[in-house]
Amino acid sequence: MRIVLTGGGTGGHIYPAISIGKHMLQNDPDTKLLYIGTSKGLESKVVPGQGIDFESIEITGFRRKLSFENVKTVVRFLKGVQRSKEILRKFKPDVVVGTGGYVCGPVVYAAAKLGIPTFIHEQNAIPGLTNQFLSRYADHIGVSFKESISHFPKAKSISFTGNPCATNVLRGVSGRGLQSLALPPTTSLVLIVGGSRGARALNEAVVEMASKLNELKDAHVVFVTGEIYYQSTLTRLEDILTKENNNLIIVPYLHNMADVLRDSSVVVGRSGASSLAEITALGLPSILIPSPNVTNNHQEANARSLESAGAAEIVLERELSGDTLLERLQQLLNDRERMSVMSEAACELAVPDSAARIVEQLKILYHRNTRDSAK
Repeated sequence: MRIVLTGGGTGGHIYPAISIGKHMLQNDPDTKLLYIGTSKGLESKVVPGQGIDFESIEITGFRRKLSFENVKTVVRFLKGVQRSKEILRKFKPDVVVGTGGYVCGPVVYAAAKLGIPTFIHEQNAIPGLTNQFLSRYADHIGVSFKESISHFPKAKSISFTGNPCATNVLRGVSGRGLQSLALPPTTSLVLIVGGSRGARALNEAVVEMASKLNELKDAHVVFVTGEIYYQSTLTRLEDILTKENNNLIIVPYLHNMADVLRDSSVVVGRSGASSLAEITALGLPSILIPSPNVTNNHQEANARSLESAGAAEIVLERELSGDTLLERLQQLLNDRERMSVMSEAACELAVPDSAARIVEQLKILYHRNTRDSAK
């Protein structure tokens, strides 16, 4: 099959698309992939590094308030549709997959107008504007949360697929994450990560509690700052990092996230859908700090889904401090029974075969289109 992937802006849209593509290649090595994104988006850096061909269009998102900039966005959208049609006609995909973010709007819309089968994937409990717009044109919608289904009343076809990042994280190898961090195999590991770019509020809380982290008995903390915060954080914690009893490891980014997650005991972080898919797939207890700076406050809705199932605890950003976070971590790490219950609850929410479910839907769309074309 020939598949076009599109989605961008944040890792939450990009990595699910990549996971779908990788699983398709694993399923059929003859698969041809093309990713369409923007030249300025994160996808322009991430995707080529994954060995996937990349083409770009120029498009911006709509502002929620009335603005003349929205008029310009409409013009860019129409131009994006024309550019997308050119790329699609040249590549001749069998299916187009959109995973959200404004870049997938003109691509999936263009595909629908050209009669190419389309699939969109919604990662969050509350759908984004682009996927809501595309829901009337897409041939099938896959959702990560069952609660999302009611948000797509005009969908032609919809199913609960989970998030394909769940499948990808299972490729991590037990023991290899600790080894990469030069930690002994018996270490109880706390992973603190604010998403692909880091999170300032979470970073500040970790800096506040860093001097007290040795109170977490028999535990090591891996703190992923994000590239832009790394150097300043390192400078602020220089004195603590030189102490012999220091149990804190600071890194800007983890290229082997699947391995480190596999070896983690507790995860502290944001509640983007891809992160939650990974956490539940591995059955990890978590303390979630939803970002308040996202559309429709969807990260809190994502986190509440885990909290209500007993799989996670939530600390809202306005309540976050170093003392609060340290206290939550101490309580959790000192209550192995509670951690076990949370782990079981997380596993209950997991969809480890998510990528396979999505690939099966793509095959259905492909074969249906092939039959219709033959008539």
